[in-house]
Amino acid sequence: MNSPEHPHHHGHDMTNSHLLAHGFEYYEPGTLDEAIGVLSRYGQRARVLAGGTFLLVQMKMEQQAPECLVNVGKLPGLAEVRAVDGHLEIGALASIWDLRKSAAVQGGYTALAEACAAFGSTQIQLTGTIGGNVCNGSPASDTVPALAALDAELVLVGPDGERTLPVERFLVGPGETAIEDGELVRAIMLPDPEAGAGSAFVKISRVRADLAKASAAARIVREGECIVDCRLAFGSVGPTVIRACTAEQMLIGQTFSVESALAAGRAAAEEVAPIDDVRSSAWYRREVVKALTHDVLQAAWERAARGRAARERGSGAELRSARAEGRGVEALDGLRLGPEEGHTITLTVNGQERRLTVVPNELLVNVLRERLDLTGTKYGCGIGECGACTVLLDGVPTLSCLTLAVAADGSEVTTVEGLEGAGGELDALQEAFIEHAAFQCGYCTPGMLMMTKHLLEENPRPSEEDIRDYLKGNRCRCTGFAAIVRAVESCVEQ
Repeated sequence: MNSPEHPHHHGHDMTNSHLLAHGFEYYEPGTLDEAIGVLSRYGQRARVLAGGTFLLVQMKMEQQAPECLVNVGKLPGLAEVRAVDGHLEIGALASIWDLRKSAAVQGGYTALAEACAAFGSTQIQLTGTIGGNVCNGSPASDTVPALAALDAELVLVGPDGERTLPVERFLVGPGETAIEDGELVRAIMLPDPEAGAGSAFVKISRVRADLAKASAAARIVREGECIVDCRLAFGSVGPTVIRACTAEQMLIGQTFSVESALAAGRAAAEEVAPIDDVRSSAWYRREVVKALTHDVLQAAWERAARGRAARERGSGAELRSARAEGRGVEALDGLRLGPEEGHTITLTVNGQERRLTVVPNELLVNVLRERLDLTGTKYGCGIGECGACTVLLDGVPTLSCLTLAVAADGSEVTTVEGLEGAGGELDALQEAFIEHAAFQCGYCTPGMLMMTKHLLEENPRPSEEDIRDYLKGNRCRCTGFAAIVRAVESCVEQ
């Protein structure tokens, strides 16, 4: 039997996504310099942990096995979004969700806001970081085509100081980047948009919250009816994100028209280099690039006409939301743990303080279920695709299957058991799920309850589309979502 005071060690002979079987050293550096020092010492044997929504999946599926994880997620000052010297500076730890909602991003960099909105599930958006997404080097990244179209530069900091690099030059091949040993991405710099500029992002995928079959981002600068500058970038149609330079040159200096946009699409289809894989065929990807090019150019062109007013509404410095500033704002004393070294953490779980000893590769979902006997939080896919393990971590919906228990030290955790009232009564949202038959087996229900509880706190009057979008990362195998949506709508403030 497992005691809450002692970690549970697991072994297995095959991939099991409920576990992190691989042991590793764990660092929580207190400063950026300390992080660089650790990364310099370990080189390719270390990996940077920020949101963890990609790296931990890779480790769980035994596709990566780093000797050391360096958790930079609590470093102060790396999550801000602010105006600096003719640029918008986006800290590498800014979450996808916060960029999606940022007035500055929505106002002057619409393509990036749309790319963030198309990015995976709500839970992944809330946890995943812009720096992590860029550093994954994935050709299917949603944010990178938008960043390339917007002429983004990365600020990298390492043992030799800072350097800047255009995002296009940062991408080397599938999963490969130009980052050097000891380096971190500190920020992403976007130049202030010119007068008459507009941008857009479009994506086609098999289902919502999936990787792109193909995606496109465009930025247009217009004077009257003439295109004076243009950028086109595509995702999931080559070994890296691809700029369609020939198509761009066809458009610059021309009058915009449906015909010119279609011609640019045909040219772009010849510049991409798609492959056949599980998501799509190379033929389909090449064909769909033609349509995506037309659509993204049309949207960017229309926005360019009203670009100045939008930028004025979204201008000025802003900080990441207070939700994201709660932990790790002050400099920390660095933490180092060996692969099997226990570390005592403190969690406030459903209002009760709990102290536990954990090792670096223990997951929050295992601690909650097996050490604290809070089995309402469910094991699902184990790789962040079903939402069954969702809990509130410091008030934010979080996938506990992709959260290291040691990284949650000092946090408040709310599970479905925590929705119960002081007298044992059910929460109104739970009652609504019962009344509207919004469940069958109930396995996925706790994750949905935690998601919709947070949605209604953030937005007391969500539309049906808001509800469906917020729950796009929660899978129900038994029934459709109509009853679930009706249950949530019954709790909406009138």
